Amino acid sequence: MDANTPAELRPAEKISTRPSRDEAEAAVRTLIAWAGDNPAREGLLDTPKRVAKAFEEWFSGYAADPAKELARVFEDVQGYDDMVMLTNIDVESHCEHHLAPIMGVAHVAYLPRKNVVGISKIARVVEIFSKRLQTQETMTAQIADTLMEAMDARGVAVLVDAKHQCMTTRGVHHPNVSTITTTFAGEFKSDDELRGRFMQMVGRA
Repeated sequence: MDANTPAELRPAEKISTRPSRDEAEAAVRTLIAWAGDNPAREGLLDTPKRVAKAFEEWFSGYAADPAKELARVFEDVQGYDDMVMLTNIDVESHCEHHLAPIMGVAHVAYLPRKNVVGISKIARVVEIFSKRLQTQETMTAQIADTLMEAMDARGVAVLVDAKHQCMTTRGVHHPNVSTITTTFAGEFKSDDELRGRFMQMVGRA
């Protein structure tokens, strides 16, 4: 990948020196103490290890390349050129402002030019971007841009509907508020009827 590669397709920026696991666990102990508890008490002794392990799972998207997931395509589709759509893909992410969970679903559709991709790969792209510190707006755009670029699609539509724990458990404390973000690219952006079909199929029309 060169300087002209869209930012969404480049590997996530990495810090120059990644802290060790011991340093990560020490940081958790510091936060426990700062919260007002004793990290040395029995119930919390293994918490730093558990938190570090949880971080490996929650943020596994930094170690994955979404474009590579879309590298294998299938050409023998008998001329199929209409919408391919996946609905209700689970989104489990964390907001970059408070490290609080973002929980919801993504609906993704694309128009193939000549190739299609295994449907599990689309879900995997959503997972990779969600397993990073995110804003929902950025994540929605990243999913769409990656599918457009890597698949040379005629169009892509993405809708994410999620609840943010940084809003439900702190701050304004509104637990029933959902955030909906959309990105339309290619023919989905230029064709009102096509975009309307997508919105109707996800129950938003």
